[in-house]
Amino acid sequence: MLYNKFKDKNLSALGMGAMRLPTQGGSWDAPVDEEKAREIIEYVYEQGVNYFDTAFLYHSGESEKVLGRALAQYPRESFYLADKFWYQSMTPDMTIKQFFEIQLDRCGVEYFDFYLVHNVSDETIEDYFELDRTQKMMEYLESEKAAGRIRHMGFSCHSSTENMVRFLDFHDFDFVQIQCNYLDWTFQDARGKYEILTERGIQVVVMEPVRGGALASHGERLNALLKAARPDESVAAWAFRFLQSLENVAVVLSGMSTMDQARDNAKTFGSRLPLNEAEKGLLETVMAEKLDLVPCTACRYCQTCPRNLDIPALISLYNESLIDRNGAMWGIRALSEEQQPGNCVSCGICSKACPQGIDIPGVLAGLDRIIQEAE
Repeated sequence: MLYNKFKDKNLSALGMGAMRLPTQGGSWDAPVDEEKAREIIEYVYEQGVNYFDTAFLYHSGESEKVLGRALAQYPRESFYLADKFWYQSMTPDMTIKQFFEIQLDRCGVEYFDFYLVHNVSDETIEDYFELDRTQKMMEYLESEKAAGRIRHMGFSCHSSTENMVRFLDFHDFDFVQIQCNYLDWTFQDARGKYEILTERGIQVVVMEPVRGGALASHGERLNALLKAARPDESVAAWAFRFLQSLENVAVVLSGMSTMDQARDNAKTFGSRLPLNEAEKGLLETVMAEKLDLVPCTACRYCQTCPRNLDIPALISLYNESLIDRNGAMWGIRALSEEQQPGNCVSCGICSKACPQGIDIPGVLAGLDRIIQEAE
């Protein structure tokens, strides 16, 4: 197992995320299959994984308990446990302290090695600022850090790069967890986020390295291209090897739900073999062929829209829907009524201004159809 230095700790380069544990019957909302989950947890621990990540809401609250019971057999100092504060899981009469105590109890531990403000996004960031004003959120979490019940403080970022910087400026964090993979390196500006964090000397924990499984297979023909270049490795391994070239990444989380995934990941993180430039180029070729994305550069020449639609944001959601429709719907539902793509009147002013020659009304009509189909 590869290890990376984080302050005074040696963290396994592969971490286990407990958001996608095996379930009874296989459906995501079914109860956790604790026997199978324990088998995976024990296997990766024996392979050298020492970083385990959970959250209050994962598996409707069962993730913390299952993970805690599985890890209880091992010396507490032999693993690092990460949990998260998520304000939307609090009941109206619950304090942050009560929430934190519940998490410790569920996990069966006396402290968390890593504790994160959960899901800082463009939609939640103002709520967190307000919670800090009304309940002194960070003051309380810092008091737990001073008491030793939180060893390192961070946040998980699902926001724009701009809002990530706002939250970085809000408090002195030890680490940040970002969605990073070879697709989102440019698609969701993971590169920009990574570079800012690196410049600030803040280490990165990576989530969604295989984008929820979307990068584990690209179809038979494209998979064959990757297998020809690296015959002994899975397609998913390419995603992890891409991340191995990023020196400021402390841990790459993988939500392993099968023993096959656990074995493959352990094999991949048994050696450091980052992609070379030719292999990165091959990945770009594969993704360009797989995804017929709209080539918007967000230059904003189109912002002459008479309906004041945020066209680059809508095109980004359209591209997202081609990759992960469920994920895109979260962003679409967050749009105000005035910003819905169905408000486009097809005047064509935007297309005339677009340097890329994009049929913007056509793209917005396509996004509107996707929304209608989902309802």
